Amino acid sequence: MKSEAVKYPDSLIMMKRCLLLSKRNPDTFLTSIIMPFLMMVLFVALFGKLIHPENISYVNYIIPGVLLQCFGQCASVTAVSVNRDVTGGMISRFSTLPIKRISVLGGHVLESTLRNFLTAAVVLGAAWFLGFRPLAGPGEWLLVLALMLCVILAFSWLSILIGVTSNSPEGASSLFTLVIVLPYLSSGFVPLDAMPGPLAAFARYQPMTPVIETMRSAFQGMSLNIETALVSLLWCIGFTAVFCFCSLLFFRKRISQ
Repeated sequence: MKSEAVKYPDSLIMMKRCLLLSKRNPDTFLTSIIMPFLMMVLFVALFGKLIHPENISYVNYIIPGVLLQCFGQCASVTAVSVNRDVTGGMISRFSTLPIKRISVLGGHVLESTLRNFLTAAVVLGAAWFLGFRPLAGPGEWLLVLALMLCVILAFSWLSILIGVTSNSPEGASSLFTLVIVLPYLSSGFVPLDAMPGPLAAFARYQPMTPVIETMRSAFQGMSLNIETALVSLLWCIGFTAVFCFCSLLFFRKRISQ
């Protein structure tokens, strides 16, 4: 009997390709493993004794902000990788194979999701050694994981949109700098009451803040603000839908040129 080759969805094949590229790229290792660990240590060491949030230690306070900031850094790697595929002619090579060209984007999203969860594990591990002690129960952990997945998907599709529309890998990397900065302009690292008026107003209503507040409450086993939790989920779902639609639209336009 002839053995039949196991067929995998095209996106899974592309994900394996992206994982192999990430494994061979030292920048990916630095961004996903070393930087999150150093950020956690530096923030706690530098500001842990200077900032005293009410009823919570600083290491417990900043965990959500550090996670989102690291997700942004990982997404910048995805933006550069997607841009290299688009501008380097790789998409044209894939068009000669019996696969859907759109699966290239799906592979990047799946690889980015796995890499971001690895980053989250590194951040949480580093925080544990620095005194992070979550009080979350099973329900709260499920909420945290759901929010993390929603944020990762939103960032991943945004990174693909930037990667597809940028003219060079350098441009893709620089455009994503704004997303990396956003967690700093939220309640992730400093309480809103300690910020100047205009900055506090911006931080209060920007999308990162409700996500951070919900994750922080879930980690500490506090009573959740249902309205804040719903707003955070709606922000993430809305951004994911918009960025996904725009990414597919611009990708089809670019490869048809």
